[in-house]
Amino acid sequence: MTLSLNDLHPAPGSRRTRRRVGRGLGSGRGTTAGRGTKGQKARSGGRIPGYFEGGQNSLVHRMPTKRGVHFRSVPRERPATVNLRQLNRFAANETVDLDALIRVGLVERNAKRVKILADGELTHPLIVHAHQFSAQAKAKIEAAGGQAVVVAAPAAEEQ
Repeated sequence: MTLSLNDLHPAPGSRRTRRRVGRGLGSGRGTTAGRGTKGQKARSGGRIPGYFEGGQNSLVHRMPTKRGVHFRSVPRERPATVNLRQLNRFAANETVDLDALIRVGLVERNAKRVKILADGELTHPLIVHAHQFSAQAKAKIEAAGGQAVVVAAPAAEEQ
């Protein structure tokens, strides 16, 4: 037996017929059409938002306020990350710093800080200048005969 589109139909009882309200007194749902008598919810457009608390002082107005520069949330700038296996593209004993990483496209041009992570192996010695190193990355760089030099982060810009 093949199945075709004209044979498809919903399972019996899975789709209930829509209740038609406001179609005369004899229907049992005439006059008020199941909305009750008067009041905000009986009117057209009379929906009450979920945050409304019946006229009570709402939650957002009961919360304490904190204003001023000290309470403003400033997102923390995260360093760009580079894995050790990505550093293998540099020549042996080459100095790798933020500018070199930007030049080869390992970090974006607007990166302010860089962190070296220990994913992969370093096959030759490098002198790596970065703002942060994971402990394993530092150990792997030194085990390959290179140096891991920590650079001071740039001064934060005043707003």
